[in-house]
Amino acid sequence: MTVIQKVIKKLTFCSSYISLFFLLNCTNPIQFHDETISTYPVFTPIEKDTIYYKDYIADIQAAQYVEIRSRVKGYIEKMHIDEGMSVKKGQLLFSLTNQEYKEDLMKAKAILKNAIAEAKTAELDYYNAKLLVEKEVISQTEVDMAQAKLEAKNAKVDEAKSKEVSALLSISFTQIKAPFDGVVNRIPNKKGSLIDEGDLLTTISNNSNVNVYFNMSEKEYLEFAKTNKGDAKNTKVSLLMANNTLHHEEGIVETVEGEVNKYTGNIAFRAKFSNPENLLKQGSTGKIRMKTKLKDVLMIPQKSTFEIQDQVYVYALDSVNTVYMKAVVPRLRIPHFFIIESGLTLSDRIVFEGIQTVKDGMTILPDTVHFSEVLDKVSL
Repeated sequence: MTVIQKVIKKLTFCSSYISLFFLLNCTNPIQFHDETISTYPVFTPIEKDTIYYKDYIADIQAAQYVEIRSRVKGYIEKMHIDEGMSVKKGQLLFSLTNQEYKEDLMKAKAILKNAIAEAKTAELDYYNAKLLVEKEVISQTEVDMAQAKLEAKNAKVDEAKSKEVSALLSISFTQIKAPFDGVVNRIPNKKGSLIDEGDLLTTISNNSNVNVYFNMSEKEYLEFAKTNKGDAKNTKVSLLMANNTLHHEEGIVETVEGEVNKYTGNIAFRAKFSNPENLLKQGSTGKIRMKTKLKDVLMIPQKSTFEIQDQVYVYALDSVNTVYMKAVVPRLRIPHFFIIESGLTLSDRIVFEGIQTVKDGMTILPDTVHFSEVLDKVSL
């Protein structure tokens, strides 16, 4: 074998050996580093001031609302108004038959005249008796009797005057007038109907201002009182009407009840709203929307949390980027975010997205995102 042939043979052998080496390494690659580590966006909680809104079911009532009831018995002689009509204070609403009461008035006047006449006669007898006793014609006893008769007749005069006033009142009660400016509601009885004393004729509501009642749980009330330093009055609130639009006038909380309902655990509030366009009516429904300012609260996105048996968790990272489950206690839920009561600090690192594919004890490659980026992504 020539020298050239030997060199070619050696080159061929080396080439075959190198090819075999690469083939074996392709089939069973040597992992110099762990290529299975995945990258996840990670953030740290932020502490900031925020505002949150809470809605409460509300009951709307007119600031002035009364039932108009008859104070005497009679037939409806005339109706001066109709349902839905606006009326002014003192405006005549209904006229009831009053002939019977007019006769009672005439009788009362006659009784009064007779009582006055008898009182005058008794008064003359009394003065005559005083003159006679001075002349020693009669005794003092007869004078005392004359005085007693005069007092009795004067009492009858007072009684007759009272009956006259009562008869006048009965006549006035047949003319039923509006107690204040407002709107007439349903009229259950029509002209000619017999009305008994106490029967409902209609109701009148003044809707220029409305009272809105709503209930708050004891826990929410304590949070509210803490934020407002115990002074609930004059807190501004908004009203979401039944069509889910906001009433254009802001309301003011006027009163808070002094006790918690032991059956519901709620405490009642009353807010007052101006209603110049009369959009809100007696018996309307809606929701009170209350704005609360929170100072220096810890916030995290809701999408970065998960729940197990009513306990809220996040995936946090330790110093070597190993994921572990960490329980947190939310204070409030606001749109897209949790306000955290406890369980987290400003230095904790939390997995932002992709928590469905993260497992406890897993090592990840963190990609830190600033909270401004978190806000942008959450609000999308």
